[in-house]
Amino acid sequence: MFRPSLAALLLAGVATSAGAAAPASGAAIASGLVAHRAIYDLELKDATERSGIAGMYGRMVYEFNGNYCDGFTTNFRFVTQINTGDSTRVSDQQTKTFENVKDRRFTFETKSFTDDQLDKEVNGEANDKPDGVTVDLTRPQSKELQLAESRFPTEHMLDVIENAKAGRRFFEARVFDGSDDGDKPLATTTVVGKQITPVAGDEADAGNAGAFSKTAVWPVTISYFNENTKSDALPVYRMSFKLYENGITRDLTMDYGDFVLTGRLAKLEMLDNKADTCK
Repeated sequence: MFRPSLAALLLAGVATSAGAAAPASGAAIASGLVAHRAIYDLELKDATERSGIAGMYGRMVYEFNGNYCDGFTTNFRFVTQINTGDSTRVSDQQTKTFENVKDRRFTFETKSFTDDQLDKEVNGEANDKPDGVTVDLTRPQSKELQLAESRFPTEHMLDVIENAKAGRRFFEARVFDGSDDGDKPLATTTVVGKQITPVAGDEADAGNAGAFSKTAVWPVTISYFNENTKSDALPVYRMSFKLYENGITRDLTMDYGDFVLTGRLAKLEMLDNKADTCK
């Protein structure tokens, strides 16, 4: 679910501290996620002088489909127009992933453009093995990596929902989602608020959630850290959002330190979920 990093956008995590909840598992849990396409309108909420940003707006499209047995696919596009005061540029990130939750396999492909010119392409596959996560990168260069045990994006979504349903308000996580250069996980802390039901007129984008407009949500905040500097550093970014039990999110706030973006759900389309093939 959301940022120029897939981790914040799709969520991701594994319990790593004493008192943290065990990760969610099983087809019964995974089948609760619904296939959907969500479109979010992005606006600049705040920016420091150091950011060099005078204005910023854009759109994010997030498409999620699949099932527990066959795997989940995600197509994500994040486009923003950035005004620096002296010039304007368009940033476009396009990400495709496939995640087999059952077999713990994750493939990722991200292309980043500025003004229609390709800046970076990151492709690879990650597999969870007894001694940690192995990553085979094909771009930006071919290499094999051995990383610490981490969760993948859909697994994280299941963990967050499972913790929320159990009333666990705080847990820590290690995340790998293939973002940036696809060569490292991030450490995260997640805070889940009490479930709330929208009140008419109080929440700007609740009405665009269609059949879910009056459905209860959890307010969630996830902070992402470079793992080696977590103890003495501010998060790389922080993301807050309203989360439905079926995995849909809305009312986003993406805080990158020097600037903050908001994302309002503009349109929600439900897709046909393919039936599980598990025997």
